[in-house]
Amino acid sequence: MNNRVHNFSAGPSILPDQVFEKASSAVKNFNNSGLSILEISHRSKDFMNVLEESRSLALEIAGLNSEEYSCLYLQGGASLQFLMTAYNFLNNNAAYINTGSWSSKAIKEAKLFGKVAEIASSKDKNFNYIPKEYDLNGSYDYLHITSNNTIFGTQFHSFPESSCPLFADMSSDIFSREIDFSKFDLIYAGAQKNLGPAGVTMVLIKNNLLDKITRNVPSMLSYKIHIDKDSSFNTPPVFAIYCVLLNLRLIKKEGLESIGENNLTKSKLIYDEIDNNKCFSGFSDYDDRSQMNATFNLNNGYDGELFNKICKENNISGINGHRSVGGYRASIYNALSTDSINLLIKCMKEFESNYN
Repeated sequence: MNNRVHNFSAGPSILPDQVFEKASSAVKNFNNSGLSILEISHRSKDFMNVLEESRSLALEIAGLNSEEYSCLYLQGGASLQFLMTAYNFLNNNAAYINTGSWSSKAIKEAKLFGKVAEIASSKDKNFNYIPKEYDLNGSYDYLHITSNNTIFGTQFHSFPESSCPLFADMSSDIFSREIDFSKFDLIYAGAQKNLGPAGVTMVLIKNNLLDKITRNVPSMLSYKIHIDKDSSFNTPPVFAIYCVLLNLRLIKKEGLESIGENNLTKSKLIYDEIDNNKCFSGFSDYDDRSQMNATFNLNNGYDGELFNKICKENNISGINGHRSVGGYRASIYNALSTDSINLLIKCMKEFESNYN
């Protein structure tokens, strides 16, 4: 057994080694300035260059026109975006598709500001599928979805056709595959899955949405102000944004098409083992399985302590399911190698061999 830890955590999650190498160097001396990235001024030219490049790269990777969209780096995670989206844009009635814990929380926050129509929900089957039938004929300020559901392991593989603005929480699958980002008017993503460390949230927002803001919004919750102040209305999370930049450079170099194909291959490997191993059962509906978070349970009569022991002996970390549902969850983010997937599969096979 080697000392390498195979990190399947849902977040904060695995990041590429190149990000750690460059970031650790910058902690000691950033750009040969003699200062650490942790202590440079957020108004300095060095950081302004980081901020500008990271915003430009995000829009470029998403294929979005910088004249039509803005990229913001904010704080508060996706949880604050649950509130901000509604505070800024819910004037009368908004539509939400409820696919799990995070969309349920977004709905709760939105109800503080107006009427919420839950036009579809998979709660009837404990959120193990993505609803396919819903009525969008009403007049809505926007439609909100959660593109990937880390807890229950489901994912939108196609997106609603909406006549109203389409909003998405993409915290756990942004830049993990090639999609048409221009279908969306607002996207937000906590960085700690596929983008970078915890502490910063990326927002991609269509500029003409700002015309729809009719109420007075407190400064820290106003998209207008954050755009006007170039994500620096208050001191931004400098180090976290720098790490996001390092990762975006790698994402651009590899390309979303290649990244998506690799993630699909990795997810197929783990799902094939779940389906063929008598000790385990998948949680989510087959057609809606997430390429980012493979959720599965131990079948009755099998010893979970033994499986946990095998995983620990092989330096597998973060495999336990969310505390609200239990079971197991293998998070298959961009930086997770196929070697780690194969090791988990080896552990599952070894566990099954104890019952042959």
